[in-house]
Amino acid sequence: MQLFDMTEYQQRLMKVKEKMNDQGIDVLLVTDPANMNYLTGYDGWSFYVHQLLIILLDEAQPIWVGRGQDGNGARLTTWLEPNNIRAYTDDYVQSLIKHPMDFVADILKEKGRANSTIAVEMDTYYFTAMCYERLKLGLSNARFKDGTLLVNWVRIVKSEKEIECMKKAACIVERVMQTGIDSINEGVRECDVVANIYHAQISGTTEFGGDYPAIVPLLPAGEKTSTPHLTWSDNKYKKGDTVILELAGCYKRYHAPLARTLSLGEPLPKVKELSEIVVEGINAALAVIKPGITCQAIEAAWKRVLEKSGFIKDSRIGYSMGLNYPPDWGEHTASLRPGDMTILRPNMTFHLIPGIWCEDFGVEISEPFRVTENGCETFVDFPRRLITK
Repeated sequence: MQLFDMTEYQQRLMKVKEKMNDQGIDVLLVTDPANMNYLTGYDGWSFYVHQLLIILLDEAQPIWVGRGQDGNGARLTTWLEPNNIRAYTDDYVQSLIKHPMDFVADILKEKGRANSTIAVEMDTYYFTAMCYERLKLGLSNARFKDGTLLVNWVRIVKSEKEIECMKKAACIVERVMQTGIDSINEGVRECDVVANIYHAQISGTTEFGGDYPAIVPLLPAGEKTSTPHLTWSDNKYKKGDTVILELAGCYKRYHAPLARTLSLGEPLPKVKELSEIVVEGINAALAVIKPGITCQAIEAAWKRVLEKSGFIKDSRIGYSMGLNYPPDWGEHTASLRPGDMTILRPNMTFHLIPGIWCEDFGVEISEPFRVTENGCETFVDFPRRLITK
């Protein structure tokens, strides 16, 4: 059931081990489900309980650790041998007495790694303070280091097969966005529009189906467009409403996000003006993208357009993205903002989303793109403008 062949998984693991060796890490504990997927193919909605990979610098395969009932999921979706799938019993689940990290500590003792230098992903959604405390308790002679983003930085350059997955996600999001726009009309409930969007996201295209995106549809309307991360209600759309649609297509956990802004009826002059500035800024940013340029330089090209307008934006204009699970499709590595000196390389992939939110309205128009050998390629073919109905 693996999406990629064995060679690609092994190459990914080798790159991770090179970073481990450079940083003096003997053991890396990987709890981010996207990183688990990236290294082994593991794919299941099991991240609500503790699970991880144990990467041992001198062993050929990672060890998957998870809940007993998810062990067969690991056998079905990963390239690991059965001996490297270690499932804990259900009395570890949400217990006040035992903890899954006790089970992990026992495995490391069994492997003779109790005195090793162990790196953990300290700043992820899935590694809790209790995880850290139980590991330290069970491995009192180990030396712990922060391994946050070690795998993420390996993921930042995509393989051709990964790019193919993102292009399929882009085909899906084109249909999804059009579905959302077609569904928004005066008197229609927001929740009914989102129901149509969800159907389009999961049904995908006639050639391939979709997956659940890492973020739910974001669909603020009216004054709510002054902030980016509101979802939907059962309110009905009214003539004159401005609506932001921030959606994504997802294929095999790979994402293509896309944002557009819609006006029901003639747009307010301030919305029209801001949308034109945002589009001009996006075009300016895309024009400078090529290998060797920094993230900071892309943001500077955008800012030169914005500075002429009188509008202000104090947040980043984009970020690296691709493979992920809830609650985020971003990779948490490179950001398009001042001070980020990450140098772009071919097959890095970003979501360029220079949204601007004012006191009582906002505009979001975005483009997902990949860096090519000579410039960049946008994933999505969809009108880059304010949509009027």
